[in-house]
Amino acid sequence: MSKLSNKTKDSVELRKLLALPLEEQQKRGYADTLREILQQPSTWTGTADLLRLTQVQQQLQGVLAHRPSHIVLTGSGSSMYIGECLAPTLQLGLGIPTQAIAAGTLLTHWRSVLPPGAGLLISLARSGDSPESCGVVDRLLADAPDYRHLIITCNANGRLATSYRDDPRVSVLVLDESTNDRSLVMTSSFTNLLLAGTGVAQRKGDAAADAVSQLARSVQQVFDQQTDAFAAIAGRDFTKAVYLGSGGALGAAHESALKMLEMTGGAVVTMAETYLGLRHGPMSSLDEQTLVVGFLSPDPAVRAYELDLLRELSRKQLGMTRVLVGEHIPADVLGPHDVSVELAGLGATDDALPLLADVAVGQLLAFFRCLELGGKPDTPSQGVLTRVVEHFPMHSGGA
Repeated sequence: MSKLSNKTKDSVELRKLLALPLEEQQKRGYADTLREILQQPSTWTGTADLLRLTQVQQQLQGVLAHRPSHIVLTGSGSSMYIGECLAPTLQLGLGIPTQAIAAGTLLTHWRSVLPPGAGLLISLARSGDSPESCGVVDRLLADAPDYRHLIITCNANGRLATSYRDDPRVSVLVLDESTNDRSLVMTSSFTNLLLAGTGVAQRKGDAAADAVSQLARSVQQVFDQQTDAFAAIAGRDFTKAVYLGSGGALGAAHESALKMLEMTGGAVVTMAETYLGLRHGPMSSLDEQTLVVGFLSPDPAVRAYELDLLRELSRKQLGMTRVLVGEHIPADVLGPHDVSVELAGLGATDDALPLLADVAVGQLLAFFRCLELGGKPDTPSQGVLTRVVEHFPMHSGGA
């Protein structure tokens, strides 16, 4: 189990939660989720160390040795959103067309959505036991034999990790067991699978490890210094939450919206949208009970569009409170009750690393809102959802 920093334990809200005996934390339904959120900075450095191992680098080089015509990232739910976060980074880094396609869509419509040719399918999964996970790989091994497969999972004992050991077209990368979240909601599993996926872009050397270390320090500082602000935001009377992101950050927005929806059992209605897309209809839904969470791009040209939209929301007095995440956030897009999350040192990166911090902020907002509403973050849906999707039959065919 990862240790929590002493400073984090000194945060007023976290100190109250962590001071209770483990049995009481479990009874109140937050022990696993809180631990798994707060362990993320230390687990990221562990995953970065894994990616530096010679055998892992050779493994990732091997899946690209045949120079795939396309890369398809797939998963279900949160795992699909990891693919959305990763796709722009991999396409930019490798020069290979890359897209995210939901596992359910591949299961039902693989013929019409899967790019033809000798591609690479990257399956992302916490447990690797959901019905779609193996269903998609089974289908494509049989019906799209030119595709090769990379499976990245947190569970060494899952079906994805164990079912294809004898097939040379399938390679499996298993992350540390600590990332295999026990909570219903994905938190550290999401961010570590995302980080592991960046390794496919063949980043090497100390620079990549240093970037992850900087990220971990920045997010640890957010945990240490701003957790009480997130708890205060969660205590406000909002019934809607809108998450904004550009490029790969739309995946982070989708994931953060899902976390809020899952952990509040739908009591908070959520939406994820691009900054430019918000003007085309969705802006009409923003009212005085809407939380606006904006993930700001490190790219100055992209950020210019994002700030224009935020200033427009200010002029129109739309939304109740804002939480903005980025570096060097200008004061004029923040109101007196808004929260600015500064991520020092990440402005120079153009890859997916800042998205890990975006998602961590979304997790904490959802966690505290769940507690505020009397819910249990570890099992928030009262039996509607399960940690692993229940089995359902596989049907032949597909469009």
